[in-house]
Amino acid sequence: MNLADHIEVNPQITLGKPVIRGTRIPVELVLRKLSEGATEQTLVEAYPQLTPAGIQAALAYAAEALSLDHSETRFRLRAKRGHGKAAQGLASLKKAAS
Repeated sequence: MNLADHIEVNPQITLGKPVIRGTRIPVELVLRKLSEGATEQTLVEAYPQLTPAGIQAALAYAAEALSLDHSETRFRLRAKRGHGKAAQGLASLKKAAS
């Protein structure tokens, strides 16, 4: 799954907190609701713009954030979507690694 297809990090939306792409639903909200016992079905019913793929992406984002430095996860998402300095920085990292 390409997280950048489902998760967006944009300073103009919820002060840069990761959200489900095309919505203002924070990844944190999805994770919190799941931890409180909500099911995928109840989340989709409560938030019609949320999809099962978006929920899975939120879980994958959390897993990646725990495995990496959180700021690095945001950096990578921004870079994959071609956001200025982040994209340049990611390209430099890839070039240095090769």
